[in-house]
Amino acid sequence: MSYKSILVPLNGTDADARALACAYQVAQISNCHINALHVQADSKEAVPLLGEGMSGAMIEEMIDLADRDSGERLKLAQQAYEKFVAEKGLPELQAPDGEDKPSISWLVKTGREDEIVSRGGRISDMTIMARPKTDVERPSLMTLHAAIFETGKPVLIVPPEMPAEMGKRILIAWNGTSESSAAVFAAMPFLRKAETITVLTVETEKALSRIKSEELLKNLAWHGVAPTVKKVTPSSVSVGETLLAECAAMNADLLVTGAYTHSRLIQIILGGVTRHVISEASIPILAAH
Repeated sequence: MSYKSILVPLNGTDADARALACAYQVAQISNCHINALHVQADSKEAVPLLGEGMSGAMIEEMIDLADRDSGERLKLAQQAYEKFVAEKGLPELQAPDGEDKPSISWLVKTGREDEIVSRGGRISDMTIMARPKTDVERPSLMTLHAAIFETGKPVLIVPPEMPAEMGKRILIAWNGTSESSAAVFAAMPFLRKAETITVLTVETEKALSRIKSEELLKNLAWHGVAPTVKKVTPSSVSVGETLLAECAAMNADLLVTGAYTHSRLIQIILGGVTRHVISEASIPILAAH
């Protein structure tokens, strides 16, 4: 398999440049098309929320402020897109032209970002999103969760500092679940080109009854992929902290992991391995649910 059409939401923040830089690295691996998407908020949808206890003039002022903010975000997102296209010299296409090389297109839609991104992600091979920098960036966090839970496709999460290279030294977090299996096979274009791959298993009680890493290696061998295996036992630190420590120890530049084995709501409220890794990782994460 290879990636041929990837979705990159742009929201008019400094995260846009990171997301596009990551998309370019993927495009170079797979010669794929980048669908750059900006979602404008519909300020009129907020009227029912603002209406109670507010005068008509106050509501109009709030809508006007929201429209101006939306317009400014669109302007900044388009500037980031145009700068990227100019720097990389990518052809702008709306349909395949028969050339097996990277290309790009620009699309603006109006509505809820999480809903539109999840819809677009279902008809893309992958969604690439820059990680929200803080927990208060709720719309971005909601969109990231929607991309992971509602697309059925892998999501590549970009850290606050995008590394110069990605996918040469890969750590696979393996626990034998369907989520980790989906992530491994979604990462196959990276795995085939990697210089070093380590399959890491944290030997918890739950992991003992699941598919062993040795069984995974037998299947990967048919794909021409030959990782090494490392097993670690739980310690006083969490599983999430263990994964990130192992990434640092091998100087990994990509983490492949299943995402959210519990419900979305439980993960948002209580946290978990996935949430810790997403919020703390300094390298890109390829996650699948």
